[in-house]
Amino acid sequence: MRDAVIVEAVRTPIGRGKPGGALSAVHPVDLLAQTLRALVDRSGVEPALVDDVIGGCVDQVGEQAMNTTRYAWLSAGLPETVPATTVDRQCGSSQQAVHFAAQGVLAGAYDLVVACGIESMSRVPMWSNVPPGADPFGAAIAARYPGGLVPQGVSAELVAARWALSREEMDAFAAGSHAKAARAHADGLFDAELVPVTTPGGTVTTDESVRPGTTPEILAGLRPSFADPGFAARFPSITWSVTAGNSSPINDGASAVLIAGGDTAARLGLRPLARLHSFAVTGSDPLLMLTGVLPATEKVLRRAGLTLPDIDLFEVNEAFAAVPLAWLRETGADPARLNVGGGAIALGHPLGASGTRLMTTLVHTMRRRGSRYALQTMCEAGGLANATVLESLV
Repeated sequence: MRDAVIVEAVRTPIGRGKPGGALSAVHPVDLLAQTLRALVDRSGVEPALVDDVIGGCVDQVGEQAMNTTRYAWLSAGLPETVPATTVDRQCGSSQQAVHFAAQGVLAGAYDLVVACGIESMSRVPMWSNVPPGADPFGAAIAARYPGGLVPQGVSAELVAARWALSREEMDAFAAGSHAKAARAHADGLFDAELVPVTTPGGTVTTDESVRPGTTPEILAGLRPSFADPGFAARFPSITWSVTAGNSSPINDGASAVLIAGGDTAARLGLRPLARLHSFAVTGSDPLLMLTGVLPATEKVLRRAGLTLPDIDLFEVNEAFAAVPLAWLRETGADPARLNVGGGAIALGHPLGASGTRLMTTLVHTMRRRGSRYALQTMCEAGGLANATVLESLV
């Protein structure tokens, strides 16, 4: 059976997703284009050999409409003959793009394929694709969930309540994320994965949301972000502990990985960074919404024939501190192996780009540390989660 291997992985610095953010002056097509150009240039591959480009993007409207991935490839000056498509599995969109790309390689449909992601939340704000007054769910969903679905922040509160996660615990985790990310930047640990982005205001080379001086004491002064009397009455277990400080921020960014068949990589002289060992995607309770990482982890390990102690590194997306903390509590995994360079709370969460951002960081960290196995999983709106096991080949 063929192998699917990652032969290059890059990401942009992550900017604050608001007007004036470091990347806010760059059109999302152009932001992804710079990323794709860097991926091709760093790999040294002839771009016409790429069979497909699969990109993740969540809010596919406005400047992110019309198959952004296709126009990013063209904007980068790359061959018109290479097709592209854009997919949406919410926060896991580009991780799903990786799964589709790798599965195509394993099936023999592709020899060389790009998986990537983009989100410019400063230019296309979250929920831009749902006009005021529109119902994206329909009557049958309202009947099935008579109390109504809830925002992700309220889901994070429900997760915190179910796993008895205190405000202090979540703030300490968030401060630790900033400390790890700041240390990783200072030590140059992201240098191999970052590509500079040219903007009208100059070149951006570092993640904008990392705050090195963050402490639990500072975070303790923030007010809960999602407190609501109606939800408080409906869910009396909620303690209202989720804040802007222990949640991921709003961000801009792009990322991309180049995936090849193992035989294709050998023929083209490409150096594999990691093998895409196993994949899983799961559904879970759409009210809790963020807990899919638990069955996804179990499912991908079962498919891989591995156990938790076999895994050297974990990336569990920090949409909210409650998610990786609940994952740690439920799995018993070693916290020292989790998000070792910080996570989305510090680095940022540009929705459609986060899947391949985590994977880019993961493959470079595996190579630097000599890790054999790594596992990535992320919660996704609607009660979904992707999980991937990577195996080092270097």
